[in-house]
Amino acid sequence: MRLWLSSLLLSMCSLHCCSGQLLVDFLRDFETSLLNTRIPDTTRFLPEYDFIIVGAGTSGCVLANRLSEISSASVLLLEVGDQETFISDVPLTAALTQMTRYNWGYKTEPTAHACQGLKEGVCNWPKGRGVGGTSLINFMLYTRGHRRDYDDWAAANNSGWSYDEVLPYFKKSERIGIPELYKSPYHGRNGPLDVQYTDYKSQLLKGFLKSGQELGYNITDPNGEHLMGFGRSQATIRNGRRCSASKAFIQPVVQRKNLHISMKSWVTKLIIDPLTKAVDRVEFVKQRRRFVEHNITVLQDLQVGYNLQDHITLNGLVFVVNDSTVNDARLLNPTDIFRYIFVGQGPYTIPGGAEAFAFVRTPSSSHAKDYPDMELVLGAGSLSGDRFGTMRNLLGITDEFYETMFGDLQHRETFGLVPVLLRPKSRGRISLRSRNPFHWPRMEPNFMEHPDDIQAMIEGIEMILQLARSKPLVKLGTHFHDRPFPGCEHLTFASESYWRCCLRRYGSSLQHQSGTCKMGPSTDSSAVVDAALRVHGIQKLRVVDASVMPNVPAGHTNAIVIMIAEKASDMIKNTWRMRTS
Repeated sequence: MRLWLSSLLLSMCSLHCCSGQLLVDFLRDFETSLLNTRIPDTTRFLPEYDFIIVGAGTSGCVLANRLSEISSASVLLLEVGDQETFISDVPLTAALTQMTRYNWGYKTEPTAHACQGLKEGVCNWPKGRGVGGTSLINFMLYTRGHRRDYDDWAAANNSGWSYDEVLPYFKKSERIGIPELYKSPYHGRNGPLDVQYTDYKSQLLKGFLKSGQELGYNITDPNGEHLMGFGRSQATIRNGRRCSASKAFIQPVVQRKNLHISMKSWVTKLIIDPLTKAVDRVEFVKQRRRFVEHNITVLQDLQVGYNLQDHITLNGLVFVVNDSTVNDARLLNPTDIFRYIFVGQGPYTIPGGAEAFAFVRTPSSSHAKDYPDMELVLGAGSLSGDRFGTMRNLLGITDEFYETMFGDLQHRETFGLVPVLLRPKSRGRISLRSRNPFHWPRMEPNFMEHPDDIQAMIEGIEMILQLARSKPLVKLGTHFHDRPFPGCEHLTFASESYWRCCLRRYGSSLQHQSGTCKMGPSTDSSAVVDAALRVHGIQKLRVVDASVMPNVPAGHTNAIVIMIAEKASDMIKNTWRMRTS
């Protein structure tokens, strides 16, 4: 119970207190000392290590766990951030974690195709900073994508990456906590990563699922045989609390003698022998910054930073309803607070407020009928209920936009439906801003540069409006809040040109950036790593994270990154065994 209480108090303080981060930091340090949960921070290093993992993000945590299973191998895990605290534990208040030092707080470059109406004309780009990486600040949704996503990877000469070959690695990490799926051949029972439903089921959720059935869709397990359809949110939650990569993979093994973890360590350079093109050592700075001022010599010319992909979305589609929803005022409900504190149940367990989702195919899609290109996410609340400004800050939405759109909804019950483009054709780029390793890179996402992306998003919006007109949702009093988006008032409301304007001004990222170290054979000039995730032309160096995806799957990327790291661990172990046998 004290864990839930600590989590909730920290979340509520960060939500309401003007001093914000200072108070959060004080309470964080107090409760971690009190509960003695801190990860040992290595200060004495070995002269050399068998494996050095740069970054304790989602994949880094998996690698550290699996590689340190080799008792004779020494493993060093380097991370610039700190360990997680209980402020990130409450699923409903996931957005709050993106307002702390556990988020790098990146922003994109200005773009001609999206984000124009957001603060400074750019999109926020949250990325996790700490042991657990983005699994500390994401919305915890657990989806894997479609079978064909991985079969396409394998068909592009990436041997070993077909769906049937990666499914065992999804199952290896998973501990499914949904009784009706215990016997499913698509789920694991014995992994370290908990995947559960929230116990909370609102009338809105029931109406959403019934509406999907009315429109001809099945209620499905999105991680089972069929992705297409409607379903409840499966999430990385353990008994009402976030189950991050740190909780699942690092905290259970911190006492392993062969695993060293060094936090607040900035990796500044990989030392590569110019003759052998092999990585000899890693240079990092612990606790303080050092600036690199010499020129960068190119040893291997690869397309690093290209092929940037992301799932894009549009926030602000709000629906008024008669039934009770989850808004900022609901966070202060004593019944809900005590229910969460004492039993870890209730609306506070909804992952990021996302109760359910649907995977659908837009009318103009060229893909097969069972191959969705659009996700519709049901929010238990909406932007109009963001009275404390949490979601506004997260999304970069201005106060002017909020007051214009939702000022008259302050005391109304509302929910949101969010379209998500699953198969973007637009490609962006990440590049160096300077020689200084402590400067942010340039992030140019090029959202919706391809006209097909805009068309698919417009059709996704129209599908949402159709869904809201279905009988089960209408019975709950659902009607669309048809206030024109600021900057698009001059266009005919709900016309294609109107939605195109809304997308240009307010379309943004779902935070699933991937593809910038593309996996592919050496004959592919755009590939950076091979099917074993080894960097082309460089020895003793692999990349293991979302950047290796040739094409982003139709799923939330946390589960996919964990699968990639599980598979990479086995490949690395096999190489280790061959070299040491």
